[in-house]
Amino acid sequence: MNSKFLSITSIFLISIGVLNGQTIDKKAMAERVRAEFKHSWDGYKKYCWGHDDLKPISKTCRDWYGQSILMTPVDALDSLYILGFKKEADVTRNFIAKNLSYDKDMEVQVFEITIRELGGLISAYQITKDKRLLDLADDLGRRLLPAFDSPTGMPYRYVNLRSGKTRDAISNPAEVGTLLLEFGTLSKLTGKKKYYEKARKAIGEIYKRRSTIGLVGRAIDVETGKWTNTDSFVGSEIDSYLEYLLKGSILFEGEDDELDEMWTRSIISVKKYLRDDIDGEVWFGHSEMNTGKRTDTTYGALDAFFPAILVRSGDIDTAAKLQDSAFKMWQVNGIEPEEYDYKLKKVTDAGYPLRPEIIESTYYLYHQTKDPGYLAMGKVMFDDFVKYCRTDVAYTGLKNVQTKERADYMHSFVLAETFKYFYLLFAPSSALDLKGNGVFNTEAHPIWKTWK
Repeated sequence: MNSKFLSITSIFLISIGVLNGQTIDKKAMAERVRAEFKHSWDGYKKYCWGHDDLKPISKTCRDWYGQSILMTPVDALDSLYILGFKKEADVTRNFIAKNLSYDKDMEVQVFEITIRELGGLISAYQITKDKRLLDLADDLGRRLLPAFDSPTGMPYRYVNLRSGKTRDAISNPAEVGTLLLEFGTLSKLTGKKKYYEKARKAIGEIYKRRSTIGLVGRAIDVETGKWTNTDSFVGSEIDSYLEYLLKGSILFEGEDDELDEMWTRSIISVKKYLRDDIDGEVWFGHSEMNTGKRTDTTYGALDAFFPAILVRSGDIDTAAKLQDSAFKMWQVNGIEPEEYDYKLKKVTDAGYPLRPEIIESTYYLYHQTKDPGYLAMGKVMFDDFVKYCRTDVAYTGLKNVQTKERADYMHSFVLAETFKYFYLLFAPSSALDLKGNGVFNTEAHPIWKTWK
């Protein structure tokens, strides 16, 4: 290899002994990912079929709200199809259609149910055209609508699926603004305008409350519209608000041009006040939303989605530099921590719940640049993932990436996102092509701009 033609990523990987001229066998890696996905799915089915989630160490189950709403089957359904397990997917789809009901006296978190269940049902409907899935999505959407009945139109965090009773007025931009792709698509598929209107108003209410320098905070009262925490950053509590400004402008292009303007203005401020160039590395830290003053130098597993968004918006250079930083964070302990102080170079939250975001960014960067360094990067992460998190029945998170102590829990997003992005990184582009015709929601459910 001639380093003259290599990206910074490839040169970095060579320097630490990862790439060194090796060729990654994409087909073999894709098959490895498929096998490990199936291992985890089979473990869930054996020990927790009909329940929400598997606890792989104790081989016990967790239902989020005391009663199952089939969280893992719904969240994993499009992955089963995309990874090529059609027979298993068809069985699962029929089980969901026959057994899932949202007519329950159950208080649910609007954000989580929307991205995992509503998004999962919509995506699987677009793949299969099974109207039973759309009917379930419509029923769920209808039951979530009372959450938007606040004085500002921003949703309460929780709503009872049967009574419509709401609670928790203190929310955040992510939970308020990460509803538009799912509710907007549901509106297009059912012809019911109220779904789009409610979610669109909510994300707009966050945007119009940005500071004079264009930033948003981490907590807001949906009844008064006042910020209760003015810390600004790109990670948890703000992350997918920014993501949905961009992806909403893509999915609803030509119908809602204001979204593109909202994204463009927001990203200018984010880059200006949150980007932190330190010791030759690019990071995105924390700043006070009104002044832009740096308040914290932490970055973490959830922030690691940001290179993917930068790629989708066309800023490959910043995305690549930030991804290099995130991969260095991963390598400190052989697996990424939940949070890392990049200035002090120390872990500040040592948990690892099997998050997908850094893999998502690797996938976006590879498919945009075709740089083999990203395949090598993905292989390193998958090897570490298997080494530290595989159990005899599935995969489990870590309580501490430094000690590698295990946590006994596998979120549904592991099957919905983590394995999917690993697979798509190595699979042929034809395995799933959304360019120009759709987006992934924040739970990695593909949503196509096809309203039939």
